Amino acid sequence: MSVGHYENFPVASLLLPKPLRHPVAIIYRFARSADDLADEGSDPDDVRLARLQAYRSELERIERGEAPQSPLFRDVARIVREHALPLGLFHDLLSAFSQDVTKKRYADFGDLIDYCRRSANPVGRLLLHLFKRTSETDLAGSDAVCSALQLINFWQDVDIDFAKGRVYLPQDEMARHAVSERHIAEQRCDAAWISLMQFQTERARAMILRGQPLARSLPGRIGLEIRATIQGGLRILEKIERANYDVFRRRPELRALDWPLLLFRAA
Repeated sequence: MSVGHYENFPVASLLLPKPLRHPVAIIYRFARSADDLADEGSDPDDVRLARLQAYRSELERIERGEAPQSPLFRDVARIVREHALPLGLFHDLLSAFSQDVTKKRYADFGDLIDYCRRSANPVGRLLLHLFKRTSETDLAGSDAVCSALQLINFWQDVDIDFAKGRVYLPQDEMARHAVSERHIAEQRCDAAWISLMQFQTERARAMILRGQPLARSLPGRIGLEIRATIQGGLRILEKIERANYDVFRRRPELRALDWPLLLFRAA
C-alpha cells in the first residue's frame, strides 16, 4: 500500500492474511486522512476543526443507519458492519486529532498518555476486533504497543513537531531534567538533554515490551505482523541511542536495509 507518509511499521502489508488487508487499509486511510486535516497544509485552526467535524458527522450518519456521503465513509460503514467494529474507536481518533489543533503542550506523562489512548490505541484495538481477539489481556497488550509506538514517533520527531508549535515532552519531566524549550530551538544536545531522552527511550522500550506476549500469542502471519511492528519500534529506539539522543541532526528512521533484520528478529 502506497501511503505517501513515513511510518515505523507496515500497513496492510503482505504479512497480513489477504482478507484483512482491505479493511486494515480502510482504517489506515481514515486515520491518516483525518490526521492530515489536523497537521498538513496552512489552513487556520477553525477550518481544520470544521473539517474534522465533517468526519464526525459522517460517523454519526453511520450510527443512525444512514448512508454516508463520501466514498471513504461508505467503505468505513461497510467494514464496521462486516466486522462489528466499535464506532467509538473512530470517534476517539477524531478527538485526538482535534486536540492536536488546539493543544500544544502536555503537563505530565498522564496527560500525554491520555492523548495516546485516543490517537494510537484505537488503531490497535480495531485490528484486534478484525482478528477476533478482544480479551482484556489482548487489549491491554495492544494498548501498550500502540502507546509506545506513538511515544517513539514523538521522540524521533521532536524537531519536526516543534516546527509545528508542538512539544510532546511532558513539561514536568523537562523541568526535572533541567531541559527547556531552548534546547529544542537551539538543537542543544547537552547532558541534560541526553538524560531526558534516555529516560524517555527507556520508558518507551519497557512499554512496548509489555506487549510482546500478545504478539507471541497471535497465530501465523498476524502474529508475525505484530512482532515486526514491535521490532520496528525497538529499532528506532536503538537508532536514537546510537545517535547519542541527537534526534535533530540525525533523525532516526527505518530504511530498506532494516527490514530483513526486523523480519529475522520477528520470526
